[in-house]
Order: sequence, then structure tokens, then C-alpha cells
Amino acid sequence: MTAPGPLPLLFLDVDGPLIPFGGSPERFPDGYPTYRTGHGAGAAASNPLLARIDPWHGPRLLALPCELVWATTWMDEANECVAPLIGLPQLPVVAWPEPSGADAEWDTADDRAARAGVHWKTRALVEWSAGRSFVWVDDEITDADRAWASAHHSGQALLHRVDPTRGLTDADYGTLGEWLHEVSGTPVPRSAP
Repeated sequence: MTAPGPLPLLFLDVDGPLIPFGGSPERFPDGYPTYRTGHGAGAAASNPLLARIDPWHGPRLLALPCELVWATTWMDEANECVAPLIGLPQLPVVAWPEPSGADAEWDTADDRAARAGVHWKTRALVEWSAGRSFVWVDDEITDADRAWASAHHSGQALLHRVDPTRGLTDADYGTLGEWLHEVSGTPVPRSAP
């Protein structure tokens, strides 16, 4: 009997997936829903957008058969400000390469065109995964990123785009859970009656 391999990685962005933004006033006439912040309230007071993070994201993310990794420009601040709000432990953080050349302003429309539409995070995430299967959850993923990852990554990958106006939804968690359970070979938990 062979030991199971490592669980897939789940690279998680903050703005968009966890902090929704950009919704129309017609859709949210009273603004986005907000949640009591509890832990990390000092950080939430300094950044009111943190109150948009639904605390149920933490348990739902922890229930997925994967290793969670921050893949956000929040960098270490994701562990300091976001993780306590949703009950996540300290997670590894992808260290982005220093911007240079086409990435000097992180990701302008001209920069993306020069890279044939591939997001500036894509190459770094494929390299960080080192061939491990992974899911990338972000609001800026395009078909160009999927094609690049498919051509340059030896493992399985799901690049899952989240609607930034809604953030992670039940449907997103369903897609992530199904893919992760299939790739990891773990049984899908039965729903409560």
C-alpha cells in the first residue's frame, strides 16, 4: 500500500473572492452586507472593507481537502488581518517577484497585452506549486491564464474565477470541493439530512 501524495494546493486571493467589491447600487442599495469582525477588530477599524468578509468562509475553506496558501497582494497582512476574522491559522504566503519590465506597475492593460493576456500571478503560482496539483481562486483569471498553466504545469490545475461583485458563493464552493475531492482521492462528505 502506498502512502497518499500531498493534498492539492489552494491559492487564495483576498480582494474579490473574500472581499466582494464593484457591485452596482441597484444590486446593493444599502451597500454590501457587513459582518461583526470579532478578532482583528483593530485591523477592521482601519480597513472597513474587512467587515465585508463572511466569517463562514473560514470553516468552508478548512473543510476542503487542500493546503491553503495566500496568493494575494495583501501578502503577510492576509495572516494578520484576514485569517483571524474567519478563523484560519497562519498560512503560507506566495512571495511575488519584484515588479520589473512588463510587470513594473503590477498589471496594466498594456502589460497584460505584452504577456499575451497572462496575469502577472500565473507564472509565480505555477512555479510555487512545483508540479503539485492546485486550485487558484481569484477574480482576475482569464482563458489566457488557463492556457498558460496547462502548457507549463505538469500537475492538474483548476483556475477558478470568482465574480468579484459576489465573492465566493455556494456554487463556487461546490465546484472547488468536487474538483479537490476528485484530485485528492478523498471521499466527498455526505450532507446532513
